[in-house]
This record gives sequence, structure tokens and C-alpha cells, in this order.
Amino acid sequence: MKIVSIVGARPQFIKEALIGKKLEEFGIEEVLVHSGQHYDFNMSDIFFKILEIKNPKYNLGVGSGTHAEQTGKIMMEFEKILIDEKPDLVLVYGDTNTTLAGALTAAKLKIPVAHVEAGLRQEPKDMPEEINRVLTDRISHFKFCPSLKAIENLKAEGIRDGVYFTGDVMLDVFIKIKEKTDMKSVLDKYDLKPQKYVLSTIHRDFNTDVKERLESILKGLSKVSERMDVILPLHPRTKKRISEFDLFKFTKNIKIIDPVGYDESVALTCNAFRVVTDSGGLQKEAYFAKVPGVVMMKDTGWIELIESRWNILVDADDEMIYEGVFNHPLPEEMDNIYGDGNASEKIVEIIKEKL
Repeated sequence: MKIVSIVGARPQFIKEALIGKKLEEFGIEEVLVHSGQHYDFNMSDIFFKILEIKNPKYNLGVGSGTHAEQTGKIMMEFEKILIDEKPDLVLVYGDTNTTLAGALTAAKLKIPVAHVEAGLRQEPKDMPEEINRVLTDRISHFKFCPSLKAIENLKAEGIRDGVYFTGDVMLDVFIKIKEKTDMKSVLDKYDLKPQKYVLSTIHRDFNTDVKERLESILKGLSKVSERMDVILPLHPRTKKRISEFDLFKFTKNIKIIDPVGYDESVALTCNAFRVVTDSGGLQKEAYFAKVPGVVMMKDTGWIELIESRWNILVDADDEMIYEGVFNHPLPEEMDNIYGDGNASEKIVEIIKEKL
């Protein structure tokens, strides 16, 4: 059996690393294709060290461009590879242009498609990621869902065949990195005590590029900092906008640091009192770490975390941010929403059995 996996963004490489290892363990040949959409390899990356990410056999070198340009270029180049490699299955991940281009190309060649992280849905429906994930689910033979909510979403759209709850591959990754990270040294580096600080990140353009929203967020974090330390790894775009909008006066009590690697992010998340973020990944990682999340968005693809009352949506409202940190009532128990940390193995077992 031969599988071709196509990836193009950093999170996709990370998930593929674990699934690729399981494919190897099960004796399945995998050909890895890098679309070149986003991620440049960095051999010092923590994921390289711990997950041992392998180099792709093919790099399409697509680079930046409009959505149509990226999708079209990937399809043209990827088609040649599929015709040459003749795989039994194409694996795609997530919701990028690489995801949709890979799935469309395979489907047109009548090659079965497997979609890892299927069934996620989010408003607004015209956002590029939502379009990519909806269309990819429609043409995939295998829909590997990270949560039961994702399965419900597919059922609501009349999609029932080939749908599997596997859990979330990022939980597998989180556990591996957590085991290898020296938590104490990270906390000492930033002079923090466990459960005595709030971790925050801000990077979404709808928060950073609108002065009123960014100002309200910083006011909320400033108010939180009056009761508890707030540490803010500052995204370059956010830093630029704070300067342009003259908002640094709202950050004087916030501990601003440079962006951190994934290992430090895991350590800071696991030891925080609360996480305040607009990052989709960090919303889940806070849950993995059993730390409640305050989500600065109007909606989220991880709506199951809101429904479980573990996370709360506060948009960019400074009062709601403060209330979310200190006064949000939590559920008595945590559900096992994203599986038990062996999603990679479940995915490969299903592929081997069904093919």
C-alpha cells in the first residue's frame, strides 16, 4: 500500500510527523509532498528534535500568492506527482489551500482522499479556511474527526459515510512535547510561579488591525494584571499595531516577551492560571493542559470547548476578559473531548483495515 501525504503549513507538518511514523510502523509506504505554501524547515526546531520530522520527497515551491494562484499551482504540480506515484490514498490535513488543492487533485484522478481534522465548522462561512474544510469534507472518503462535535457537524450536512472519531492528533503531539520539556527552567526564565499568572496571545488581524478592538483587549489585560501577573508573548503584527495606535500605555503592567517556541509555550500553558487568546491552537492546548481558556473571538472552530463551559467567548470586550479570567464558572468535570492521545494510531489502523 502506498500513501501520498501533502502538507504546506507548520501545523500540518507536525501532525504528519506522528501519522507518518505510525504508517511506517504498520508497514505502509508514505510519500511526503511539501506544497511550499508556508513553512520553511528549521533544523533547530523543537519539532525536528522531538518528532524527527522527515524531509519531503517533493517540494512544489508554490510560495505566496492569491488563493486562486496557490490552489491552481498546487493542483497542476501535484497532479504530475500522483500520476507518477500512483498511490492508493492521498492524506490531507486541516483547512489550508494545500488541503483543498490536494483533495481536489486526488478526487479528479479517482484516488481516495483522507481528511485529518474533518468536520470543523466556524463562522463566517465565507472565510477561506471554512470554504476549504467544507469542500474537502465533501470529496473525502475518510473523514477523521478530532471531536464528537465534528461528527455532529457532518451529520447536520448529511455526511455520514466514512466518518470516524479518532481524537485530535495535536493532543498526541502535546503529550510528547510536554514529556520532554523542563517546566521549571521555563518558569524560572520568565520569573513566574505555577498558577500565579495569566498567559495571553493576540495575533488575529480582526483583533490587531482595529484600534478599538486592540485597545479594549489591552485594557482588559491591564485590568487583569492589577490582580495577577500577565505574560504576553508578542506577535510582530501585534507589536507593530500597538506602536502605530499608540497603545503601549496600556501594557506597562504586562510582562511582554518575544514569541516563544512550542516547548516554552507548552510549559507556560501548563502552569498558567488562565489562558487568554485568539489562537485556535492555544484554545485547545489550554484544554489539554487542564487550564481554562478565555477566547477573544466572536466564534471559534472549537465550539465544543465553549459548550462544555471549559472555555468562554469574550470577543474583544475588556470587562468580559476580566470576568472570564476571574469569575467564569467552570464545569465540575472535564469531558474527554479530544480522545486519549492515540489519534495517530487510530487513523492508521482505520486506513489499513478499510483499504
